[in-house]
Amino acid sequence: MMDLALEAARSCRLVTSPNPWVGCMIDAGESQYTGATSVPGGNHAEINALEAAGKRARGADLYTTLEPCNHQGRTGPCVDAIIAAGVARVVVAIEDPDPVVSGQGIAALREAGVAVEVGMRAVEAAELLTPYLKHRRTGLPWVVLKLAASLDGRIAAPDATSQWITGPEARIDAHRLRAESDAVLVGAGTVRADDPALTARDWQPPTGVTPPTDQPLRVVLGSAPPDARVHPALEMDGPLEQVLGELGERGVIQLLVEGGATTAAAFHRAGLVDHYAVYLAPGLFGGDDARPMFTGQGAASVSDLWRGEIHAVTELGPDLRIDMRPLRTGY
Repeated sequence: MMDLALEAARSCRLVTSPNPWVGCMIDAGESQYTGATSVPGGNHAEINALEAAGKRARGADLYTTLEPCNHQGRTGPCVDAIIAAGVARVVVAIEDPDPVVSGQGIAALREAGVAVEVGMRAVEAAELLTPYLKHRRTGLPWVVLKLAASLDGRIAAPDATSQWITGPEARIDAHRLRAESDAVLVGAGTVRADDPALTARDWQPPTGVTPPTDQPLRVVLGSAPPDARVHPALEMDGPLEQVLGELGERGVIQLLVEGGATTAAAFHRAGLVDHYAVYLAPGLFGGDDARPMFTGQGAASVSDLWRGEIHAVTELGPDLRIDMRPLRTGY
């Protein structure tokens, strides 16, 4: 049941932000009922599952990937609806770190006599909700740095041409990353050099996944030319920590940083990247005059080498996507 709830959570990943993407299953014996979080202002996962189950929710078990809320927001408290429906047992994957929830939903259910278990599939639920968990605990977005390079680590030729280093499968996957992100950020130099649109136009969600209703917010560090394709865009200046704080206040849960090399280096050196998505093409520029992934000085010695951990390696046509995260405690 919890595995099915996780699948339901994945199905609504693209439409719920800044709310968490949550899945819920109600097991009423011979029948099971599914709920997933609706768009902001709509029902939470638990309410959708309860509405699907109707009277059959009485005495049933409810499985949810995140602690049910116990406060009045744009929708009513899920806890009240669960209690009113007569659910006998609630199984929660992880507690919600949001201060307005944070254990209160679980406590209220137990006070009402509902049996509550916490921790089933906790690792999987926390991985799925990592961007949300970071945002609620720190106020900052989960920062994904996307890089596309040749196998010798170069992102552009000496004449500055850089498009189509990777193949179509990798480019479509990069658009999937955009669709999963609330905002996409580039430096003004990249806008002037490449004039990117920064949309998720080339990716279509698979069957069963609700497509996003909007394109991600486009953010430019500096000023973009008035006729740039990136417009309408949010133009920002100042320290990167301040930029992230302002985006977090705007409800940006996941930020995708797409470069260029100066912007990528700035986020990397400041230790602000949570996840690196590196697309590698089986090509070699074969010299030191092509442009590298990062500008500026790197580690002075091997003892200063930045090290992370490989999270996943995926084949995308002729290319590889390597996902890497810093060696630090998760959110």
